[in-house]
Amino acid sequence: MTEEEKTVVTEETPAPQEEAPAQEPAAEQAEPKKKRGKKSDKELEELRGQLAAEQDKYLRMAAEYDNYRKRSMKEKDHIYNDGVADTLTKFLPIYDNLERALQQQTADEAYKKGVEMIMTAMKETLTKCGVTVFGEVGEVFDPAIHNAVMHVENESLEENTIETVFQKGFRIGEKVVRFAMVRVAN
Repeated sequence: MTEEEKTVVTEETPAPQEEAPAQEPAAEQAEPKKKRGKKSDKELEELRGQLAAEQDKYLRMAAEYDNYRKRSMKEKDHIYNDGVADTLTKFLPIYDNLERALQQQTADEAYKKGVEMIMTAMKETLTKCGVTVFGEVGEVFDPAIHNAVMHVENESLEENTIETVFQKGFRIGEKVVRFAMVRVAN
């Protein structure tokens, strides 16, 4: 080895460390720990109690927030559905008139095609708004959604079957905006 390599090697080698002071006897260390341990256990129990109280407080606050969030979402949905229902009730006469226009005979095919296109667009718009149209001939009468204005004896139909629909019914979700006006077979 050259002289430079020897100096590098000696500089890189760590210097010997001093020995750690001798430890105290185990008996002397154990006694202070026991005294601290009893006090520490008491403090530890207090801290555990405080932690449990804070966790309970946190869980209650989280549950309250979750309930608030759900209640707010329901209110928003309810307000939206009420707004759509109010608007829909204003458009129902137009729907009824278009339906009557489609039932009338006409010689002008372009006129009839135009009314059909308007009615198709209106039905699509109602569907996009979440509106369901109900009340068809042959359905079973349901007093929760149908308004029976007449009863008729008809042997060809089963009991409580809708024989004629005077006005279609509309609902948004489970909320009925307008009951279907029907004639029911007994």
